Amino acid sequence: MGGGSGDGGDGVKTVAAMVLFQVVFAGLNIFYKLAVSDGMDLRVLIAYRYLFATAFLAPLAYFMERSKRTKLTWRVLVLSFMCGLIGGSLAQNLYLAGMQLTSTTFASATTNLVPAVTFVLALAFRHERLAIHHPSGQAKLAGTLLGVGGAMLLTFYKGPDITPWNSHVSLAAALAGTSPPHPAAAPNFAVGSLLCVSSCFFAALWLIVQAELTKEYRFHYTSTALMCGMTTLQSAALALCFGTRDAAQWRQGLAGVRLLAVAYSGVLASGVMLVVLAWCVRRRGPLFVSVFSPLMLLVVAVLSSLLLGERLHLGTALGAVVIVVGLYAVLWGKGHEKAPTDQVVAKVAADEPPNGKEEDSRIEMPIAANSI
Repeated sequence: MGGGSGDGGDGVKTVAAMVLFQVVFAGLNIFYKLAVSDGMDLRVLIAYRYLFATAFLAPLAYFMERSKRTKLTWRVLVLSFMCGLIGGSLAQNLYLAGMQLTSTTFASATTNLVPAVTFVLALAFRHERLAIHHPSGQAKLAGTLLGVGGAMLLTFYKGPDITPWNSHVSLAAALAGTSPPHPAAAPNFAVGSLLCVSSCFFAALWLIVQAELTKEYRFHYTSTALMCGMTTLQSAALALCFGTRDAAQWRQGLAGVRLLAVAYSGVLASGVMLVVLAWCVRRRGPLFVSVFSPLMLLVVAVLSSLLLGERLHLGTALGAVVIVVGLYAVLWGKGHEKAPTDQVVAKVAADEPPNGKEEDSRIEMPIAANSI
């Protein structure tokens, strides 16, 4: 993915890319549900997911960037390791552990805390300016809160059934009927809540570190392949130490719907979509990326009703409206903050080199330099 010829083109491309990203990850949740219904251990799924992603991205990175790629530095390797550890191994395993102790609905709802946590971390790292007295800052803050609130409303308030269609398809039930039940951990909402919130913290922190990596090393295919490779080793170690050592789980993970889930999550979600995410972070910053995360719940609600036999309720419709309002409020706020960046770009184009520090903060990490 290359840069557009103008800010307008980049704006449309980044918005479209993030909508696609959320649709793909909504499908990932469906495949998670199907794999679990088939009895697959989720820790094994994570390990295979990043293994497939590495296998897909490594040759792609070699052929796409071999003629222009610069030498890897220790700083790039350390940042890649930290991205894999924070955003892959820790965030994913904490999320799944929290899901096992609570419920899928509860865990999915907590992921909508990522924009708020990212906003706080961005302020702490001075990547984001609150500008509460400026209309753009007020719109950003209000839009972020509306997005989180709408996603919570969509998840926790059901209301009457308003499903516009009658679907008798339930792929999860069909798989559960043909597979032995997978042992589940005893519910513990106190511990599970802590794990889910911790997962949100690491997901938000990963967006910050990811922004630093893309600023340090602009070869996104290579950096993403490095991240996935690091996560593969880390996730496999976690799966063996804290998950399962049952050889059958690892062997059966490459058959049937489990193989389909692994291929989808590894090649498309962790492979292609992480490259898309890295490009969007470099273009618009982590806060812009994180605001789109509530959209995933809307897509999940629709796909779940069509494919898993779940019903749509009034809370889904109300939550969707609030999410869209919040989304456009943040986009409006960010759009009205682009003037300073445009001025710096104009200076560079006119061979008027600005201060080196300002160039780094304005071009590499424009405006709100500071989702899954």
